[in-house]
Amino acid sequence: MVRDPSREEDPPSVDDVLDALADDAARRIVTALTEPKTASDLSEECDIPLSTTYRKLEKLTDASLLRESTDIRRDGQHTTRYSVSFDSVTVSLDESDDDAPRELTVEFSRPERTRDERLADLWSELREET
Repeated sequence: MVRDPSREEDPPSVDDVLDALADDAARRIVTALTEPKTASDLSEECDIPLSTTYRKLEKLTDASLLRESTDIRRDGQHTTRYSVSFDSVTVSLDESDDDAPRELTVEFSRPERTRDERLADLWSELREET
């Protein structure tokens, strides 16, 4: 399954984003993603057990901090790669009426999609429909 948080209608909760980033191993994964990498690559590079790496990747993806993409191979052994899906994350305190309590909000600045990423998205959508 390919997940792209930039295409989701509802943004993640502030709690989900802060919880994902509060974890040292998850932050190591995010900083190691200078280019798309597999879970195995990240596990080895960050010195994190593979099972833990998968849990952290799931949490980071659910918080819209990472994006999944699939490398399609002719032999059918497709590979999932992960990449950072934001340029910046801003947590702010909203301005509200005097009567309403103020709340934290989260906003993402997202990188522009490359032609290859748009083509991969199109291919993924096509596969889901068939």
